[in-house]
Amino acid sequence: MRYKFGQCELTPAARELVVAGGLRPVEPQVFDLLHHLVKEHDRVVSTDELINVIWNGRIVSESAINSRISAARSAIGDDGARQEWIKTVRGRGFRFIGAVTAVTPTPAAGETPESGAAGRQRIAFCRSADETRIAYATMGSGYPMVKAGHWLTHLEHDMRNPIWRPFLDELGRRFHLVRYDQRGNGLSDWDVTDFALDRFVDDLEAVVDSAGIDRFALYGMSQGVPIAIAYICRHPERVSHLILQGGYEKGRLIRSAAEREQAEAIITLIRHGWGKRDSAFIDAFTTMYIPGGDREQIDSVADLQRHSTSAANAAALRAAVDHFDVSAFTDKVRVPTLVMHSRDDGVQPLEQARQIASRIPAAEFVLLESRNHVILPQEPAWRVMFGEIERFVLGG
Repeated sequence: MRYKFGQCELTPAARELVVAGGLRPVEPQVFDLLHHLVKEHDRVVSTDELINVIWNGRIVSESAINSRISAARSAIGDDGARQEWIKTVRGRGFRFIGAVTAVTPTPAAGETPESGAAGRQRIAFCRSADETRIAYATMGSGYPMVKAGHWLTHLEHDMRNPIWRPFLDELGRRFHLVRYDQRGNGLSDWDVTDFALDRFVDDLEAVVDSAGIDRFALYGMSQGVPIAIAYICRHPERVSHLILQGGYEKGRLIRSAAEREQAEAIITLIRHGWGKRDSAFIDAFTTMYIPGGDREQIDSVADLQRHSTSAANAAALRAAVDHFDVSAFTDKVRVPTLVMHSRDDGVQPLEQARQIASRIPAAEFVLLESRNHVILPQEPAWRVMFGEIERFVLGG
């Protein structure tokens, strides 16, 4: 869906604002505020509603709200005096006024609705060392980046998902991105029983070879971090830059008795609540992974789970990756490395990132001011994360 008004065009899926034919950079919160006002243009939106939708109900000062309103007006050529587009309704809130046209894009011949802009992708398959079929996708242009596999992905569904689509679009704008669904997940083979770390590394090897990339930046996030570290110890000559985000050196099941109990409880919940909308498990899962998520992002999690894998596979994957241990490999990494981690990550403790960064020679460490395990577009950490990735790999 796109929204047209005056000389402006707002595309929420790509998070783009075009004004008079040119792309207009907009801060994530300002974009979300503008999107909500445009979408609800037939009514007054209260300040309380904006706080709930944009700031997730957190306490926000009136000056902060006014600042975002002012920035939204400025982005579309409006101001507080004219109020040609965003009108202040005293004592009630704000309303987007003027003619708005909602447009549903028509895909070009041979193009799926989710494959436009930076998100256009090509999906192919390869065979891992044990003949497991692995699905991978390529998108974007520029310096090659390979994203190590992790659970909860589906190459096609990700392009419609409000959590993964913005993330993939950002990477696709900057890099030639290669990503894949790990075994037991997404479009890769689900009927798999071997989830040893070496098998996951085999899968990454197969994807890199099939994609025909000689040298690349390797991006590991969450459980992709130990997989990336293990891969580099096999093929240090192929990786130019290593990015590790939200990961760990030792899995939860082997770190401590308390964490083992927590891991076992999560696996039990997965078996009984995976993919069930409005279940206690979904509430617990989103609280851990995206506590700062908006309603659309939170509501998308159950669908993402159902598309990505079965409850049985999800439990088996979780048990396997919680046993990963690359502590014998970490200090052998000899490529430029960037380690990033959310300060209040509820999935993997910050101490694990500190341990990794301290053991890899000359590794850079960036602390992201976030509670989310998966960084979301509406938070300031989003800009920091992508700015650091671009600077680290491309020298920007």
